[in-house]
Amino acid sequence: MKIAYSPCPNDTFVFHAWAHGRIDGAPPLEVTYADIDKTNHWAAERSGPEVMKISYAALPWVLDDYTLLPCGGALGRGCGPLVLTKDSSERGPAVLSGRKVAVPSERSTAYLLFRLWAAQQVPGGVGEIVVMPFHEIMPAVRDGRIDAGLVIHEARFTYQQYGLTMLADMGSWWEADTGLPIPLGAIIARRSLDASAIAGWIRQSVDYAWKHPEASQSYVMEHAQEMSREVAQAHIDLYVNEFTADLGDSGYEAVESLLVRAADEGLVPKADLALLRR
Repeated sequence: MKIAYSPCPNDTFVFHAWAHGRIDGAPPLEVTYADIDKTNHWAAERSGPEVMKISYAALPWVLDDYTLLPCGGALGRGCGPLVLTKDSSERGPAVLSGRKVAVPSERSTAYLLFRLWAAQQVPGGVGEIVVMPFHEIMPAVRDGRIDAGLVIHEARFTYQQYGLTMLADMGSWWEADTGLPIPLGAIIARRSLDASAIAGWIRQSVDYAWKHPEASQSYVMEHAQEMSREVAQAHIDLYVNEFTADLGDSGYEAVESLLVRAADEGLVPKADLALLRR
């Protein structure tokens, strides 16, 4: 079975057991490691592997042909994207009015959260939005090439190394505004496949990872992009949680709320929410 997920520690931790043939009855995996911006576009184009990790924000474009699997993804609390600036004296969302802001993708949950937050909090709105690979954003803010950057993943733990300041936490805003967890990355499978069986194999892989955390260490670090072991573990601890094993009602509610709000703002097409659960 062909699958695409990122080289980030949470994904390699979750899929280690399956990728290494440790799940009885599961087909061998042919893994492609790809940034979520690439998989978002592959899914929208109906190309790429049969199973993929994409952003929840990309679901409205793909639900007709792909099933949302109820496990394996990234959804949680205290794990939202951050808005960073260089000037620590700048306080409050108003400083972004008319400014240039870099984002990692325009079809990411991070982007949707930022736009929903800015619609509420930034008078007159931000200025230019620049799409940039997420690993380039913090250096660009540090070097003054952009005014602010929206960052994801391990940047939560490393932005101080670039001399940057957190202006706002999109996750904290979302949780306060909705009371719901933050939907970040989803696992999807083509509707021609047996989604129940795939979900079962993923859950077994998650369970194996939790029971044998040491087994995946070399695989995680091999793909951790020069990340320290401590940062990689913090990444796993943050993004692999109860929702990774099962979205549950609150998980689905969070996804529905995100897509409805984003559609109301004209950021995504209106989705058939019934397709989220089948």
